[in-house]
Amino acid sequence: MTARDSTDDPVFRALADPTRRALLDALFERDGQSVQALCAQVPEMTRFGVMKHLAILEEANLVIAHRDGRSKLHFLNPVPIQQLADRWIGKYARPFTRALTGLQQQLEGDTSQETA
Repeated sequence: MTARDSTDDPVFRALADPTRRALLDALFERDGQSVQALCAQVPEMTRFGVMKHLAILEEANLVIAHRDGRSKLHFLNPVPIQQLADRWIGKYARPFTRALTGLQQQLEGDTSQETA
């Protein structure tokens, strides 16, 4: 296991849970929400449960919290998700996208020769 892989672990762990993904979706829709507002997104869960999920998201650097007076606002940080996409999804998709691009170029080349 490389050092890079171990830094990805908290992000994968955070994204593995549907409740945490729902909280991220809520922050994507409206950034800078309080715990109370986020609790409304998952009414079946206690405030303590939501706070535990937020702590895991903060540990993974997917959520950044800032104090605003007496309240604590939570903001989405999409950078770790993009880093995962670049590192994991990108490298596996690259051969397929290259093949599709090559196929497209071949088909377009054949079409231009037929019309000439």
